[in-house]
Amino acid sequence: MVMDEPLDFEKEGEEEDPLLAAPRPAKRKKVIGLDDLLLDYYETNKDERKRNKAENSKHGSRGDNSDNLDEMFRANSEKEIKICKIVESLEEEAKKVDAREDVPLWGKKIFGCQKRPSILSDTCVENCQLLKSFSADEHLGFDLDIDKGEGFLEGMLMDGWLLKLVHLSGSVEDSVASWTLTKMLYSSNKKLQVSATDFWESVLSLDEGDKVLVKLGYLPTFSVLKRAILSYGYLFDAPGTKASTSASSAADSLEDDGPPENIIAWVKVVSACCKFRKVRSIFSPSEAEHLLVIVISLFLDRGLEGLLLVLGDCLNSLILYFNVSEWENSCVRAAESVAQRVSLDLNCLRIVDCITGTNDRSKFLRSQLALQLLKISFGLKVANVERILKLVTTINVKEKECDLFKLYVYLVLMDKLLFSTDAFRDKTMVVHSWRNYLRNCSTQIGCSDWRFYAPKVRNKASYLLQGVILKRSADCGNVSAR
Repeated sequence: MVMDEPLDFEKEGEEEDPLLAAPRPAKRKKVIGLDDLLLDYYETNKDERKRNKAENSKHGSRGDNSDNLDEMFRANSEKEIKICKIVESLEEEAKKVDAREDVPLWGKKIFGCQKRPSILSDTCVENCQLLKSFSADEHLGFDLDIDKGEGFLEGMLMDGWLLKLVHLSGSVEDSVASWTLTKMLYSSNKKLQVSATDFWESVLSLDEGDKVLVKLGYLPTFSVLKRAILSYGYLFDAPGTKASTSASSAADSLEDDGPPENIIAWVKVVSACCKFRKVRSIFSPSEAEHLLVIVISLFLDRGLEGLLLVLGDCLNSLILYFNVSEWENSCVRAAESVAQRVSLDLNCLRIVDCITGTNDRSKFLRSQLALQLLKISFGLKVANVERILKLVTTINVKEKECDLFKLYVYLVLMDKLLFSTDAFRDKTMVVHSWRNYLRNCSTQIGCSDWRFYAPKVRNKASYLLQGVILKRSADCGNVSAR
């Protein structure tokens, strides 16, 4: 017996040990592809046909069956070819109906290249009386270096002590007010920017009796705010921005840094200045109109979707900023300005839908925006509602040349124009004509209509028709109750 060989019972244990892992199956050397399966299938059928043909040649009585099988196979192949040609022809016809691509999403490029202003180095805050009082106070326990006074004020501002001192003294120096406003509008330090914004919202707030809490000699002017937003790269007022669609803005967003960091502070201080009018008017009516156009345009920037509440509050403050005698004319001018810069696509619908206020002024602005957009689209010099309604209702949805996407925009804008306010609710002929046209749009466009935007026009018309019927029945109920 050889000493190195295992014992007999050790060999048996190896064979019968259930704890030993079973050997893995050998991997396939080649993965069978779809082409190989098809080739195998055709080769098998080919062999079968040869075998059947050989058997039929031996038995003369079955020769006719072989010929029949070949004829059946040939007939099925011809049918398959015909079906493929029919499908291809239908696809070509569908492309001829409307070869356009789908409509891009809403969105415009509102901000371009941002630049840093030179105003940051001209604050001269080191000479303010607040810093001088600190440096002259012997009970502080430390000496304040005037050259580092701005850094000292930044610390006080971020810690909240500057606002507490202002409330205790009851006034704000012009140099300190200008310095905090500059930090709010231009600083890249997020904490400093937020603290400066809180500072200005606090000093511009009023008490329950609509009286100022702090005396202010320096206030944010329109020129300061306009210079700030232009430094952010604001493009909406520049010529040629109307052609900047959402597709181009989506492509350019990869190169740009997006919306400016200080835009939230800018929007908040505009809102605070508007609410301050109960004490003092900071903006003239024309300046407020310009700010209204700017704030409305910000709703088109996809990078600012998270600021809808802040933008909505600012928009509502601007709407309420005007006096009763100023509002109507200013609203029409602002609506005209916006309509001239927005193309008639999903961007204009976005603009109208973002004015969500339920007060009479918000409804009037929404109606005027829809009116001005329709006026510009039809090339009218005078915004006549009855004429616009006639032009829309004469569009024949059965014609192949009918631009259904433009009709979809018209339907939404006309609904906003007619029912945002109560001006046309009592005009029976207008409401009846509009209701009939909506019924025609919802019934004359079939479910099998392959034209561009046909299903959306049919569904939108049906939805708006139900709204008109409900509004009409509600108005009739109110009249009968009276």
